[in-house]
Amino acid sequence: MDYKSSGVNIDEGNKFVSKIKRYVEETFNKNVLSSIGGFAGLYDISFIKNYKRPILVSGTDGVGTKLKVAIMAERYDTIGIDLVAMCANDVVVTGAKPLFFLDYFATGKLNANKMSDIIKGVSKGCIEAGCSLIGGETAEMPGMYADKDFDLAGFCVGVVDYDQIIDGSKIKPGDVLVGIKSNGFHSNGYSLLRKIFFEEMKLKIDDKLEEDKTVADILLKPTKIYVKDILTLIDKGYSLKGVVHITGGGFYENIPRILPENCSVEIYSEEIPELFEYRFIRENTDIELRELFRVFNMGIGMVLVVEEKSANDLINALNKSGENAFLIGRVVEGNQTVKISGVDF
Repeated sequence: MDYKSSGVNIDEGNKFVSKIKRYVEETFNKNVLSSIGGFAGLYDISFIKNYKRPILVSGTDGVGTKLKVAIMAERYDTIGIDLVAMCANDVVVTGAKPLFFLDYFATGKLNANKMSDIIKGVSKGCIEAGCSLIGGETAEMPGMYADKDFDLAGFCVGVVDYDQIIDGSKIKPGDVLVGIKSNGFHSNGYSLLRKIFFEEMKLKIDDKLEEDKTVADILLKPTKIYVKDILTLIDKGYSLKGVVHITGGGFYENIPRILPENCSVEIYSEEIPELFEYRFIRENTDIELRELFRVFNMGIGMVLVVEEKSANDLINALNKSGENAFLIGRVVEGNQTVKISGVDF
């Protein structure tokens, strides 16, 4: 009897570590003091002496049941990007610059090739978010997960100066909301999406829906990372009173997180660009529009709250950088609620 006979393959784990080493090291910068395979990740933060009052900001998240779609399609190269995006986008809304990232992977049976594709995606996401992948944990857990099943989670740490924290406290009636376009479903609502696509509509993972795009292409499109967009605006001196990552809970749950007690918002749904993904759902299901706005991003991945006089300049700056930004709403007096035209009016 040995460990392998119980379902844990140490040799496969070592093979995996050797395969991902170059991907991980691509994310390193001069502040990373550790190497892959150590007990802990080391990161030099001596540079924060340039901050008046440095504040560490952390965020943790997973990819959710989007992983089930990756398993169905046997495609694992993008969900690592999703993982970083979900964590780094939450960190940057405070105005913080992401510094480093750690991941956690648990599975019933370790496959070095599959797992290396996932970590390649994590590394790609870290490079896009400007942070270093300094550690992680891989757990082979037979009996806890089926052989092909796995879970993926991550943890991101950033830093911001205390007087530069974006927390929504300066928001007031008369301010406006600028939305930055999403590139699809991102990583939320996938339990509902799987029910729609595979149970109700009886679609197969490789069925074509839009031109040459299959169900897998659409559902596995990686979550957009907005870190560089937000940090560039801050560096250029734009005053962002509030930044909202439209993630789980959609518009109704996420926007109130940053609203002062005397403020509500009105969203102009007609100004939000309709993505193919959401038009497809509306045309093929009887789900109420309010429920869609409560679950999905509906085409907007980030919302910025700014003074009305600076909105046009900010929108132009984002559009020149290659993003698609729009004026999508206004702050009004209220009690931290969200109203959406065509839904609540």
